Amino acid sequence: MQNVIPVAEDLLYVGGSDRKISLFENLYPVPKGVSYNSYLLLDEQTALFDTVDASAGDLFLENVARALGGRGLDYLVIHHMEPDHSATVRRLVGAYPDVTVVTSRKAAEMLGNYFPAEEFRIRTVGEGDVLCTGKHSFTFLGAPMVHWPEVLMSFDSASGALFSADAFGTFGALSGSLFADEADGAEWLEEARRYYFNIVGKYGVQVQAVLKKAAQYPVKRIYPLHGPIWREDLSLPIEKYDLWSRYLPEERGAVLFCGSMHGHTAAAADLVAAALAGEGVNAKVYDVSRTDPSVLLAEAFRYSHAVFLSATQNLGIFRGMKTLLSDLAAHNFQNRKYALVENGSWAPQAGALMQKALMECRGLTQLGETVTILSSVKEGDLEKLSALAKTVAEDIKRQ
Repeated sequence: MQNVIPVAEDLLYVGGSDRKISLFENLYPVPKGVSYNSYLLLDEQTALFDTVDASAGDLFLENVARALGGRGLDYLVIHHMEPDHSATVRRLVGAYPDVTVVTSRKAAEMLGNYFPAEEFRIRTVGEGDVLCTGKHSFTFLGAPMVHWPEVLMSFDSASGALFSADAFGTFGALSGSLFADEADGAEWLEEARRYYFNIVGKYGVQVQAVLKKAAQYPVKRIYPLHGPIWREDLSLPIEKYDLWSRYLPEERGAVLFCGSMHGHTAAAADLVAAALAGEGVNAKVYDVSRTDPSVLLAEAFRYSHAVFLSATQNLGIFRGMKTLLSDLAAHNFQNRKYALVENGSWAPQAGALMQKALMECRGLTQLGETVTILSSVKEGDLEKLSALAKTVAEDIKRQ
């Protein structure tokens, strides 16, 4: 059963949501599902902006047929070739064989990797090229590495709409409303942050370049390929992307990441958190074994300060902590202050190894000396942990 939703005078939403999916890209938990957005323009010539994942393919094709109402499809604009947006290209072209695929040269090459290239009528476009459909004219902006090398965005001069590919997207299925201002903004922000840092966050320099390009256009709406449409006040998504892509913290506070085997390192984390709270500092504690790495990554980027507490496991870093530190380096974690606590029964090694791992990141500064605990927290450790917390708190409160 089709579900076509008008989003502007002559623009229709023809995408769909998947609430059965457990892992996005087989990596990231999506307990609230995910949406695959596609938009159909009914101008003098018709244009479809991107297709959807195979999981939403049947609904999508029904939506397109219903929205066209017997008209042909003139253009398929592919902004991004990742399969969650291009898996149904072949089925769509099979249904509308006269359609012209409009995309970047790099995306055209990728199209041939996924499907036999001879099946498609392709028009390649690049920076500044324009597609006119009648009263609408779409100017293409190159957005390489946001987050694949072939990515395009397009700006419609008639409506002020920016079709932003994966940029400004979020995890989460859509529930009736398609607009961010009609949904729970705080909830969407959490998922937008996790989406950004896990999917796009490595490429902050490239995001900055695209933001500067887009700032030259009078953008009134943003149509992403995942999550809600942003309209009216665009300051929230744009300011967040600007902040995130400059690797600056959103909040002054401390996030504690704890890797504990028998509960003793977890006890140290609670003591540090309590001491921070006593100093008037907001602190959050995460067990790296219980919280998904995608959440840990987003929270590390969210806060100005981090405390890493790890048991020594097989003369190395506790497994969950090792995963987190590797993810941070891979996503260009930088411009933060941190403190370290290690635990070990006979040969504590986690502190030195955590420090070595964090040296892979740029612009990090360690606060205080690494605190070493031998097995369990004892009276003498309380003073060291409290002192470390005070050092962190004083730095957080220092503007």
